[in-house]
This record gives sequence, C-alpha cells and structure tokens, in this order.
Amino acid sequence: MIQGSCASLLAGLLLAGSVHAETWRFAVIGDTPYSAYERSELPRMLDDIADEHPGLIVHAGDFKDSRTICSDELFRDRRALFAASRVPLLYVVGDNEWTDCRQLPAGHFDPLERLQKLRELFFAEPQSLGRQTLPVEQQANTPEHLRWRLGPVLFLSLNVPGPNNHFGMGSTPSGEYLARNPVLIDWLQQGFAVARREQAAGIVIVMQANPGFKHHAAGLTHAGYRDLLETLRMETLAFPGQVLLVHGDTHWQRIDQPLRHPKTKLPISNFTRLETFGYPVMGWVKVIIDDQLPQLFRFEVRPYHRR
Repeated sequence: MIQGSCASLLAGLLLAGSVHAETWRFAVIGDTPYSAYERSELPRMLDDIADEHPGLIVHAGDFKDSRTICSDELFRDRRALFAASRVPLLYVVGDNEWTDCRQLPAGHFDPLERLQKLRELFFAEPQSLGRQTLPVEQQANTPEHLRWRLGPVLFLSLNVPGPNNHFGMGSTPSGEYLARNPVLIDWLQQGFAVARREQAAGIVIVMQANPGFKHHAAGLTHAGYRDLLETLRMETLAFPGQVLLVHGDTHWQRIDQPLRHPKTKLPISNFTRLETFGYPVMGWVKVIIDDQLPQLFRFEVRPYHRR
C-alpha cells in the first residue's frame, strides 16, 4: 500500500515537473521587405519560421524602403503577404509606412492620412493577421496599440516611429507628437499595470524605433524619446519580472542590456533589448520563453539563406 502511494506520488511529481517545464516560442522580424528580392523571399522565410511552430510572429515595422511610394496598392500587397502567414502575425507600424511618406520620392502624402489607411487595412479587427488569428486588445482611438498574451508573458505594441518619434525639427515638438506621445505613454503604463496585476513572468514591448539608449545613458537623450525612456526605466525598476524590448530601425541585429540604472549607471538586470535583422540582411530571431530560467527568455538567431 505504502509502495503504491510512493509510486503515485513520484508520478505526480514527474507530471508536475513536466508541466512546469513548458516553454513557449515566438519569432521576431522587421525592416523587411525593402527590395524586390526581399519581397519574393519573405514568404519563404515565413514558411521557414512556421515550420518551427512558434506561437506567433512579430513584425517590428518598416515593411518597405523609406523612398518607395506609400501607395494603397503597396499597403494592400503587404497586408496580403502578412495575412498568408501560417502563424499568427502581429504587425507594428514603422516610420517608412507613415511619417516618411511626406517625402517626395515616397509620394508626398499626408502622414496622418497614411496612418489612418494603415489602421483601416491592418487594425480594423481586434485580432492578428495570418491564416490563424490571435485575439488582441486595442487601445481606444489608437487601434495600432495592441496587447496580447503568450504563456506567462504579456505583450504590447507601441506606435513609436524613428527618427526621434516624429518630434519635429528643432526644439519645438510637432502637434502630432504632442497628441500621440501621452497616449502611447499611457498604453505603456497600462501594460505594466496589467502585467503586475496578472503576476506575469515578463512583458514584451514591441515598437519600430531605436530610441537611442547610448545617448540616453550619456545624458543626451533625443527629445522625442525622453518621456518614453524615463517611463520605461521607472516601470522596469518597479516590475518584478523580465522586460524585453523589441525594435528595428537601425538594421543592426543585436541582443543586449542597454538601459541603465539612474544612480549606479549599471545595466538594469531585468531589461533586455532585441533589435531585428534589417535590410540588406534578412533573418529572424526565435525567442523561447522558459519560466525555469531566471532570465526567462532564450534567443536563437537565424540568418535567412535562400533555398
């Protein structure tokens, strides 16, 4: 009788251990496709990603070169491309798709009109793109600001374009920046509040722009990113779990810890930055969420090779 009870207890412990050891995976891409070559190869790379069965794919913005015309036709092409993904795909808006559209080579569009078109095409429903969809929460009146979950981690996206968060020229902020920045700061703060309330093991923040961590650490913060970086630092220090920031923009794939403590100037240990691959180098990063690891996230960097 005792022997049987011990066997049952051992089996229960093994089962509990296997449940506790569960992992979750997602893929990160960005700054692609810029060229005709990348446009033809991206479906193949998305298939390669899908073959490894991640829970979702995140595209951190810039689905075209800044000088390519910001036409409705191109927008619809990119939506169709993302919608064909076998894995749920979450897209985050980049500057090449709206703020840079004012440039003459890009069609000399009104940036706010292009942002509205992106909202109509990519964020009309509270769900991801892809053949399989994932439900998301959207911020009221800013539907590109999303929130969703994978395993023990809360995700949120922010509309933060480079360069300088569309702050404007000189020291006077643009009206668009003044209207959008408080909204995105509020969404960021809400995300941390939800993560704390749900006792999430981690939070993943996805945006397009590189906010200039090196300049921030030297006291030379870009004006358009000052509120964002100060809020991010304050919230990270108050959060008991791990924080992962995903961005693109500068086309330098890297994983590091660039956010510094305001007093010690040392890296904040529970903050990690992941920058995506970007033109002219295609690739993706697999992120493994493992709640048995103190750092929570593991990374596998995958340069893309043409078949």
